[in-house]
Amino acid sequence: MKIAVAQINLLKGNVVANIEKHIQFIKLAVLHKADALFFPELSITGYEPELAKELAVHVYDKRFDEFQALSNSYNISIGIGVPIQFSTGIQISMIIFVPNNIRKVYSKQLLHPDELPYFVSGDQKIVLTIENKKIVPAICYESLQVENAEQAHALEAEIYVASVAKAQNGIDKAESHYPFIARKYRMSVLMANCVGPCDNFLSIGKSSIWNKDGRLLGQLNETEEGILVFDSETELVFAKSI
Repeated sequence: MKIAVAQINLLKGNVVANIEKHIQFIKLAVLHKADALFFPELSITGYEPELAKELAVHVYDKRFDEFQALSNSYNISIGIGVPIQFSTGIQISMIIFVPNNIRKVYSKQLLHPDELPYFVSGDQKIVLTIENKKIVPAICYESLQVENAEQAHALEAEIYVASVAKAQNGIDKAESHYPFIARKYRMSVLMANCVGPCDNFLSIGKSSIWNKDGRLLGQLNETEEGILVFDSETELVFAKSI
């Protein structure tokens, strides 16, 4: 099974332009025969908490129909980052498009204190099975908490996907934490980060893949957009910067 992460420069609040950029990256992942592709945290709007109320969407927003069409046509699962309006409030979410199936949603369960004025927590983990591999997603801050990885392990995750928006201090923590949990829970860890301005910080990319031994298999740099494609059987990683 080939699973990919995208590293993109998010355009603040520009949903239309970000959708078009997502489509370009999906086609690139398809070109390299990926079975799944995951984008960074809030990739459709950019990580902009102060704009969340204005930009919040619903799960079946028609603007995302093209993602389902691409998923169906190319047999690829696609995870995009969006703020979703629920009855309880706005959640930092990932909509996952599965070929010829309904949209699935995972929402961040552990929020950073800075996010509490803008968002509410999700309350349920999700397990995706793609090509017989169990994949559990996590979103940014929570992915740096051991208990979140422990929950993924309890769900028999073989691959843990962290969709993030991280500055230098967050990446420093990630480069220590993710290989640790990979070894501890015997699961590969993939991190999709963005590049460029986000909220009040600069996101510095370095999207990465670690195997279940905690060994770094591939990493993008701090500024360029691109994808990493991980073959779960051979543990080979293909990196393509744009």
